[in-house]
Amino acid sequence: MLAELRQRLMALQEAPRIEGGSGTLPLGIPSIDAALGGGLLRGGLHEIAALGEAHVPAAAGFALGLTALGCAAQACVARRRNIFWIAEDMALAESGAPHGAGIDDFGLAPEHLVTVSAAHRRDLLWAMEEALHCRAVSVVVGEMRAGAIDGVTVRRLSLAAAGSGALALLLRATPPNDASTAATRWIVEAAPSVTAHGPGAPRFAAHLGRNRYGPVGSWILEWSDSDERFILATHAQPVAAPAFNRSHRQVA
Repeated sequence: MLAELRQRLMALQEAPRIEGGSGTLPLGIPSIDAALGGGLLRGGLHEIAALGEAHVPAAAGFALGLTALGCAAQACVARRRNIFWIAEDMALAESGAPHGAGIDDFGLAPEHLVTVSAAHRRDLLWAMEEALHCRAVSVVVGEMRAGAIDGVTVRRLSLAAAGSGALALLLRATPPNDASTAATRWIVEAAPSVTAHGPGAPRFAAHLGRNRYGPVGSWILEWSDSDERFILATHAQPVAAPAFNRSHRQVA
């Protein structure tokens, strides 16, 4: 598996390098971008943790939204569109692998996604670091279950992301208690959607619990399919959907 991964990375290495540094990735929401000093650090490591096991899909959706923003920004700069999603075997068994239709809903091309299954956490973290060294990779997502990570490993991931300008996302099943050198740490849970005769747009209650560059805060975000970005939700709770047109009913 390791030899095959090295070959895939070498094949992708022919993509052009990014010029002029990594910069930030604006989310397009003024309050969040202001807290982050202009946007999410693109050449950095960011932790996204679910509030609990039931909210792992929401945390994964939030990570996919950031991935979509990161890919769009990198494609504009250096045509870097490849995504590595690296997960522990147990995470895949419990939560499943990213699905093509779901990826497409976030405006991502499934053909640019490389999935890697790791039997042990040390293999997952090693694979993340190797993928971050590849200049053709835009975003690397590492999905792990509960448990701590040593500070040296987190530091290595941060340095690898800074060196390549890629966006590194560490997706965790529960909020961690360990210290971290990650640029940000988010706690995400599912939020009620506004429905209109069917499933509404996905919403996320995102709490920025750690921010190396500024204040923290909480927001309810909605993914906009038309704009392919997060927007600030205007209602925290679902509102009543308009009634169906029933012309055969008369109001007395």
